[in-house]
Amino acid sequence: MSISTVDAAAPADRWKSQYEEIASLAGGLAHEIRNPLSTIRLNLELIAEDLTEGDSPRDQRLRRKVETVQRECRHLEHVLEAFLEFARAHALRTTRGSLNEVVRKFLDFFQPQAAEHGVEISPHLAGHLPDVDLDPRMFQQVLENLSRNALQAMPDGGRLEFLTSERDGRVLLEIIDNGCGMDQSTQERMFDTFFSTKPGGSGLGLPTVRRIIEAHGGEITCESAVGKGTRFRIVLPCAHTPA
Repeated sequence: MSISTVDAAAPADRWKSQYEEIASLAGGLAHEIRNPLSTIRLNLELIAEDLTEGDSPRDQRLRRKVETVQRECRHLEHVLEAFLEFARAHALRTTRGSLNEVVRKFLDFFQPQAAEHGVEISPHLAGHLPDVDLDPRMFQQVLENLSRNALQAMPDGGRLEFLTSERDGRVLLEIIDNGCGMDQSTQERMFDTFFSTKPGGSGLGLPTVRRIIEAHGGEITCESAVGKGTRFRIVLPCAHTPA
């Protein structure tokens, strides 16, 4: 009697194939939308230039209408880019390296923006941190989304901390701000797709962050209190630990 064996990799391969198909469809859809949207935006710019020569009440009304449509076009482009980032969040190209180094490079890039908003950056990066398997480009997107959210939570300036550590064979990154914080209902829904408390927000920033972290075999949690601030905690497996 022959004994059949089940290929454990087969479900993962099928999942990967299905994901790649969805990502490909998303890319094609985005391309089909982006081209006519670019044409619309270009023609609006030409119309706006023509209207700048007139000062009649009619011309002023038309300019305001054109500006409204231009603003909506920019919003659609923003949503489109956010959707593409969300769709491609699992397409990782990982390399083994230091999380501290990825954070340092990001902070070098982000420091001027933080200073412009009156926010002090305070890194506390642990020495001798184990390596992790990361896609640096995708993980920079995580850092950028979380840091940008923190700046928006501190409109009058504040303090933004980045802490790394090792715990129970895993590497931790904590991003802490002393901004306005979030209430319980917002915390319960903040990782839901298309949920946003910001006017004009896509509602895909934090869901994309979570998808990227989970694709790395990690997890992300949040603690927040209104008027006190927010702490995001990212936990990643060490490079020698199976995800």
